[in-house]
Amino acid sequence: MRKRCVAIIPARGGSKRIPKKNIRPFHGKPLIAYSIETAKKSALFDHIVVSTDDGEIAEVARAWGAEVPFMREPEYADDFTPATEAVERTLRRLEAEGMAIGYACTIYPTAPLLDADYLAKGLEKLKRSDAWYAFSAASMPFPIWRTFRLNGEGRCEMFWPEHFATRSQDLEEAYQDAGQFYWERREPGKPPFRFDANALPVLLPRWRVQDIDTPEDWERAEKLYAMLYPDVYDRWNGVKKRCNESEPLKFREGEIFFLSVGMNVGREVDGKGEAFLRPVLVFRKTGRTTFYGIPLTSRPKEGDCFVTFSYKKGKNSTALL
Repeated sequence: MRKRCVAIIPARGGSKRIPKKNIRPFHGKPLIAYSIETAKKSALFDHIVVSTDDGEIAEVARAWGAEVPFMREPEYADDFTPATEAVERTLRRLEAEGMAIGYACTIYPTAPLLDADYLAKGLEKLKRSDAWYAFSAASMPFPIWRTFRLNGEGRCEMFWPEHFATRSQDLEEAYQDAGQFYWERREPGKPPFRFDANALPVLLPRWRVQDIDTPEDWERAEKLYAMLYPDVYDRWNGVKKRCNESEPLKFREGEIFFLSVGMNVGREVDGKGEAFLRPVLVFRKTGRTTFYGIPLTSRPKEGDCFVTFSYKKGKNSTALL
């Protein structure tokens, strides 16, 4: 039986500090969509599986092309269960159902800055070694040897006082877990993941690494993403300027109107072409230049929120309710 290469994206519901974090819109797409798309772009995986206890996350994941073969049990979805346990449980269930897995990669749903090339580097590095794991890492931005804690009185206490006057260039460089992906071999005798000789770091530039645990983290990640991928924003901004200079809109209720919708409508990314065009059903006209519209897509969609019909001979379209 051929052994598969599987991506597991653990996406628990119930985020406290950033409500619905995993599916909150990030630059126009649900945050988890970036991890799914990067996994697909890498072309490394036979299956991209999302492990979740949340029905809404499962629906979003499927809409973006991931599999959700089963829902995560409540005991693996509380605030105290590590994601590693939930991932291992998912892999074992897949194996129990007959899937032979050679390599598995945990990809976090909060990694919009992840590049597919680093996933490929991680797998290649693991295959060429006798290690059990390969994971994303980055260098620390400041020498850890000169860090300090605050004591009970709010005063400074250095972890290593002997290095207070040591020059930065004379201190050993330290590295940290980047929290984006973790490759592993699925073979008997696998030791637990640790930062030791069994785990190979795949070094990422620091500007591709950002935890997203707080609103401040979220804002910083959005700014990093905008700097990394300015072309999409610039193209859409140019279209917006041209739209503002065009003739006033002319439309009637019930007609299909082609509109430059920009970066995102619902779960559909971008309109098509340089003008970002997407057909929209004019549901209700509210003024001379405004209306309520329902975006349409030519991609087949199934579910309670999708209605398929034909407005062109031989061509189906789906309304994204």
